[in-house]
Amino acid sequence: MHANDILIDAYGRIQEEVHAAVDGLTPDQLHARPAADANSIAWLVWHLTRVQDDHVGEAARLDQVWLSQGWEKRFGLDLPAKDTGYGHTAAKVGKVRVESAGQLTGYYDAVHDQTLAYLRGLTAKDYDRIVDERWDPPVTLGVRLVSVLSDDLEHVGQAAYVRGLLQSAEA
Repeated sequence: MHANDILIDAYGRIQEEVHAAVDGLTPDQLHARPAADANSIAWLVWHLTRVQDDHVGEAARLDQVWLSQGWEKRFGLDLPAKDTGYGHTAAKVGKVRVESAGQLTGYYDAVHDQTLAYLRGLTAKDYDRIVDERWDPPVTLGVRLVSVLSDDLEHVGQAAYVRGLLQSAEA
């Protein structure tokens, strides 16, 4: 098995978990926060998608799907166009409001498609390319792809947890 195949499988698992975390939820459920400073499911899924879109897009030298496919306009958030949610305060988390679970999965699926198309074209040598020299040691493409994967899995797990809290409170 090649690294590309492993990463494609792993990113596919993120997609499955994103859908499972939001499918069937109402906008009120998507925006519910277990505490005033906590993140909502909508924010968590939007953020993990923005990070993947931003970080993989930059490493791949591709335009962000958020901007190139008009998702930024479709969401209409009161945030800067390139905002990924990093460092958001509770007030900014509250600004991430969506119309439906389908809006979140639609954006995630578009980013996922771009990510997989990129991964399919990589060679073993590509993984050693430096993509970020702001760190010591500099970040390679392989490390960046795994970092995004890790971050996405963490946030989708948090979204699933919040969903569970909501469902147990409603039971």
